[in-house]
Amino acid sequence: MQRTAIPAALLLLPVSLCAQWPNVRTPGIPRTADGKPDLTAPVPRTADGKPDLSGLWMPETNMNMADIIQNIKDEVIFKPAAEAIFQKRIADYKKDGIYARCLPLGPGDIFVGPFRIIQSPTEIALLRNRIAGDDYRQIFVDGRELPKDLNPTWRGYSVGRWEADRLVVETGGFNDSGWLDSVGHPRSEKLHVTERFRRVDFGHIQLQITFEDPDTLTGPLTRQLALNYLPDTEMLENVCNENERDRAHFVGHFPGESKVKLSAAALAKYAGEYGLGQGPPLVTVTLLNDQLYFWDFPLFPQSDTLFDSSLDSIEFSLDAGGEVTGLTIIASLGELPRLVRKR
Repeated sequence: MQRTAIPAALLLLPVSLCAQWPNVRTPGIPRTADGKPDLTAPVPRTADGKPDLSGLWMPETNMNMADIIQNIKDEVIFKPAAEAIFQKRIADYKKDGIYARCLPLGPGDIFVGPFRIIQSPTEIALLRNRIAGDDYRQIFVDGRELPKDLNPTWRGYSVGRWEADRLVVETGGFNDSGWLDSVGHPRSEKLHVTERFRRVDFGHIQLQITFEDPDTLTGPLTRQLALNYLPDTEMLENVCNENERDRAHFVGHFPGESKVKLSAAALAKYAGEYGLGQGPPLVTVTLLNDQLYFWDFPLFPQSDTLFDSSLDSIEFSLDAGGEVTGLTIIASLGELPRLVRKR
C-alpha cells in the first residue's frame, strides 16, 4: 500500500521555488550602507498615499495550507456533515486530493509562496507560483462590490478597499469542488473569505485571513500569517502535471490499527507543541478522550515512541530521563527535519 506525499513535506523541506538571477539586484529598494536590503525601512507609499504592497513575498513557515485545523479541540468548528467528508478523504489517503490532480487549493494557497504583488490604483494582482502550477488573482479596488450571483470558480472573485493603512479583501464565488486545505477539509459555494493586509515596514506584512461558510463551519475561522519580502531573487516556472506519474499509485484505505496498547498517562507525555529549532510552534499533538492526535489526525501506537496515522508516521524522541524532546515525521518523501518540543 503506497501513501501520498503529505503536505508537511512540502512545507518543512528546505526547497526553494526561487532562483538567483546572476548579477541582478532588485532595483529601487532601500539598502543599508553595506548594500544589503533594508527590510526595516519605512513603508513605501503610492502617489495617492496608500501603502504600496508591491514586491515578491514569502509566508513564514506555517502549516495552515496543510491543515487549517492545528488542534483537534478546534475541530468542532466543522459541522457534522463536513467532518464526515473530511474523515472519508483522510481514510482514502486523499487519493483525489487537489494537488494530486494539479488543481488549485484556492484561498489556502495564500499560506505557501512565493507570490508577487503588483499594485495599481484600481487593481492589485497576485502572481503566484504554486504546487498546482502558476496562477494569479485579481483584486479590484475601484469601488465595485462583489456580484450577488457569481459563477463558481476555483479561486473566487476578489474586491478590496482600504481601511486606513489596511487593505481589506473580500472574496466569494468559490466552487464546492475545491478543498479548504490540502488534507481535505471541505468548503461550499457559500464560502466567504476576508483578508486584511497591513505592511508594517518595508520588509514585512501582517495578514489576517477569516473563513466563513454557513454550510460547513459553525462560525468564523481566523488565521494569522506573516509575509516576508524576498529581495534580489525571482520565481521559477512551475508546471505541476509535467511528466506526472504518481497519482495512479495514490490508493489504499488506512485501517487505523494499533500494534501496542498505551495508557492515557503514557500518551499524555507526547501532547504539546513542536517546531523547527528556535522558530514558532508548527504542529500540535493533543490528547483527547484517551486518543492522541497530530493536528486532527488520530495516531495509532506501533511502539512506545512510533505512531502511525493516515497522514504519515510520527516518531517521538526522548532524552535519557524519558522526557519528550521532539518528533520526526517519517513521510513518503523520506524523513523530514526533526521538530523540537516547545511546550
